[in-house]
Amino acid sequence: MPTYEYACNACGHQFEAVQSFSDDALTSCPQCQGELRKLFSSVGVVFKGSGFYRTDSRSSQSASETATPAASSSTSTTDSTPAKPADKPAPAAPSGDA
Repeated sequence: MPTYEYACNACGHQFEAVQSFSDDALTSCPQCQGELRKLFSSVGVVFKGSGFYRTDSRSSQSASETATPAASSSTSTTDSTPAKPADKPAPAAPSGDA
């Protein structure tokens, strides 16, 4: 269940409450019975880098199998020559209605 942070508009008291998504938001301060507001903060999880580890949620055999083709395909693309540009289509013949 998510944890929500509230602050009182009257006394400034701040606290956290664990509530279900279906629960109504709290409206009165437990200390002074003043009006509450929800505080919003940044997310605690940050994903950085190029991706997840290869070994996460995989057996060691499948991790090594997936790593090998990726490495060989990246080296083969750097060694290959650039593709030949496509031929231009022939211009349309002018119609005789001029």
